Amino acid sequence: MTISAILANHQGNVFTAASHESVGDVVSRLAENRIGALPVVDGKTVIGIFSERDIVYGVARHGSAFLTKTVADTMTAPAITVAPDTAVLSALSLMTKRRIRHLPVIHGDDLVGFVSIGDLVKHRIDKIEAEAAAMRDYISMA
Repeated sequence: MTISAILANHQGNVFTAASHESVGDVVSRLAENRIGALPVVDGKTVIGIFSERDIVYGVARHGSAFLTKTVADTMTAPAITVAPDTAVLSALSLMTKRRIRHLPVIHGDDLVGFVSIGDLVKHRIDKIEAEAAAMRDYISMA
């Protein structure tokens, strides 16, 4: 299974941030949409990621003044990305090794999706449960 199979089940557009936006505005968007990270884009090109972790580090370093900084000053860059044809297990391995929870999905230079470790784990669990059900059905028919 590839990342494109997970993207097929996603609904709606990917929320993004622009590098010139204030941290305060983007933090509000994260809270409003109950999400943990946004890809930072210039057009359709991903130039970084802004996540809850960036917020924690920024507040620790700058206090409340952090909210007035721009996303460009605080984002994690460059972003680690995957292609739609990346295997789910490869993406999970990458996320574990790099200690990240979100991956922009890039086709060419364009952002085509955004997946979280939760998306990938859910996909794996669903697949394992389907295989177990198929095995139970096979055994009960024998």
